[in-house]
Amino acid sequence: MPVTRSATRSVASTPAGGSNKTTTAVSPSAVGKSSKRKAAEEPPAAKKTPRTKKTKSSESDKSAMTLLTPDGFILPPPPPLQNESEDLVPAVLTFSFEEAKAHLIRADHRFEDIFTKLKCKPFEFLEQVHPFRALVESILAQQISWLAARSITHRFTRLYDPSLPEKVADYSASRSPTSFFPTPYQVANTDIITLKSAGLSTRKAEYVQDLAARFADERLSTKKLLAADDESLAEMLIEVRGIGRWTVDMFAIFSLRRPNILPVGDLGMQRGMLRWFLSRHSSKHTFTLSPHKLSGSKPNDDKTKPASTSAMGPPPATPAPKTTPSSQLTGDVELDNEVLPTSPESQLKAPASIESISAFPEPFTPSIEKTLEADAMNTEPLPEGLSVANLKSRLEGKKIKGAFLTPKEMEDLTASWVPYRSLGVYYMWALSEEKK
Repeated sequence: MPVTRSATRSVASTPAGGSNKTTTAVSPSAVGKSSKRKAAEEPPAAKKTPRTKKTKSSESDKSAMTLLTPDGFILPPPPPLQNESEDLVPAVLTFSFEEAKAHLIRADHRFEDIFTKLKCKPFEFLEQVHPFRALVESILAQQISWLAARSITHRFTRLYDPSLPEKVADYSASRSPTSFFPTPYQVANTDIITLKSAGLSTRKAEYVQDLAARFADERLSTKKLLAADDESLAEMLIEVRGIGRWTVDMFAIFSLRRPNILPVGDLGMQRGMLRWFLSRHSSKHTFTLSPHKLSGSKPNDDKTKPASTSAMGPPPATPAPKTTPSSQLTGDVELDNEVLPTSPESQLKAPASIESISAFPEPFTPSIEKTLEADAMNTEPLPEGLSVANLKSRLEGKKIKGAFLTPKEMEDLTASWVPYRSLGVYYMWALSEEKK
């Protein structure tokens, strides 16, 4: 069959693949113009957000949030905000102060005059106390003057609130037991170098960190401290590096206001007890106040006292135990230190915390002489093994293993004070100063 001209044109216009769509020839210049016009008309494509890749660093950051205490305990995340009053020791007594006074007066009628001459500040002027703060301040005050302790405590606090005045004198007036203080979690997460920048020694920085970690992970808490009996309290706190029995006793009296504490290792209190009981059994014994007491000056006026005799608690790191001078405690070896801490005798400026410096008794005036005269109504004999003669010799310096009185003798002498020994102990410090 002959191929017509129209059939030939039809085959030529059919593309490969069998489509019957026709194509139109366009010049190159026309193609360029059309492409540009089409590109201008199309809206821009939306930008895609790139996916974040999971890297090993993010995993390490997550694991870094798990913090360990110096003892290897896992430090929990910061607790949720709560009522701060839950962390404070309430400003109340757990016993009747009037009954305590009456009991001591029945035991020794001279206390009646003592109570009128001198307020028993820890048990009469009550305020809220934060145990963590009180214990930190007691550690910071160890083996340094109270002025140095106040300065270091302020610098330590400013690490966590730089808005506080740089000079401690500019802040002292507004400072109170409930003013700002870092939380245990904050302190536990602070490195040693930063703590040392506030003036802490390496040892004290480690002590403070250990204490903070125990409060942060709730091995210690206000609730636990308040619920513990006197011996359990001592066991819990002595586990903390840098805290020994004397520190515990001061904390129990001045911060927790425990009524029946007898700091048997305190030389100052031992001296006061000697004078108290010797004058009760001997009319020939007189108590002479030192000249600066007669002139009315206060212990806190002494700003130049050496650090070794004006500190509370354990000294800084020392390689071995050293000889105990008369201004130190006996038998109260702090854990981790292996040295004897100093006593507050005539260091009425270094109690359980900076806040309680003013809680130590003011010196008695000369009128105390009448109060201390032999008790004509006294029929109670001295404990076995004690006599007027050996009490006098002890007071003159003849000690037993560095102490004026043994723990057993102190317990026997104050047996009639139970269960309110703390009140009597407070007044013994007012008689403690060595004659100069």
